[in-house]
Amino acid sequence: MYAVIMAGGVGKRFWPRSRKDRPKQLLDIVSDQSMLRLTYERMKKVTEERKIYVVAGQNLAEQVFHELPELPKRNLIAEPSGKNTAPCIGLAATTIIQKDPNAVIGVFPADHLIVDTKAFKKAVDNGVQFARDHVALITFGITPTRPATGYGYIQYSKNDVVYKDSIYKVKTFAEKPNPATARRFLDSGEFLWNSGMFIWKAENILNAIKLFLPEMFESLQNIGGAVDTPQYQSVLKKQWATIHSDSIDYGVMEKAKNVYVVRGSFDWSDVGSWDAVYEIKKKDKNGNVIIGEVVPIDTENSYIYSRKNLISTIGVKDLIIIQSKNSTLIVNRNDTERVKDLVDLLERKNFTDHL
Repeated sequence: MYAVIMAGGVGKRFWPRSRKDRPKQLLDIVSDQSMLRLTYERMKKVTEERKIYVVAGQNLAEQVFHELPELPKRNLIAEPSGKNTAPCIGLAATTIIQKDPNAVIGVFPADHLIVDTKAFKKAVDNGVQFARDHVALITFGITPTRPATGYGYIQYSKNDVVYKDSIYKVKTFAEKPNPATARRFLDSGEFLWNSGMFIWKAENILNAIKLFLPEMFESLQNIGGAVDTPQYQSVLKKQWATIHSDSIDYGVMEKAKNVYVVRGSFDWSDVGSWDAVYEIKKKDKNGNVIIGEVVPIDTENSYIYSRKNLISTIGVKDLIIIQSKNSTLIVNRNDTERVKDLVDLLERKNFTDHL
């Protein structure tokens, strides 16, 4: 299996630590290693290191190699600009199929946290075996442990197991639900969290893009014809400018009929917000996660981070407080999904020095 690590996100929900020139996947958010490094180490347990590729923006290439100095130069697939997951995945598949027409590709975001690598490897191995022998688009679903409203869901046919009691036919995809709907999903036993990880043959995902996103496919074919030629960069730049932003879920997975899900039992978090980080981290006796120059008094159930400037708190609870570079964020833990909206507002107000 070729492992493609998607490392092109901006990570707006992790402002002010996440910035355009150093986004979330390059930060040590959940451990003393970056999210990208953690993902790369996990991939080394499921495939050969020479088959691990990273897709990232051209502006991040130097930082990717700094984090992963052992990554061969040819294994970084650089996007001229971020255009969501469908172009990212299409570019990776187009590149790899030129080298191996029978390639099976696993696609994994750079910013997920998975601790149980043994169970993860078993799920990946099952997915690879099924993808190799079937014209199938395979996604990973995580058995839900709570009625989460921050994840999309996959409805699957519980009685339609097609491989080793772990791979099922997908019925439909559901967007992030409200609390009542999430509870119904959980109670039904027919829904899994949508992890955003995939496995398929390069040929099969490109055929699906051809069917559902034909204009994108045409541009990708032109790019593929220039791989390993002196004209590659100029062709990539020209064709990339014509490609529209689209997610692989909206553009392909929700339309295709040959979609299957690996039901994963391994621990998983997409680490999608500061509150998710708080939940993961070890707390002190007051339920706080304290990192850096912080002096709290009567402070409870909060995540407070400052490596440089002193932060002092009195009588607060359930807050996220992040001081990084020239900016400070203070937000209730229940509102951390809205940090993205704040960053969008800062962009509109032209606070570029803070982004």
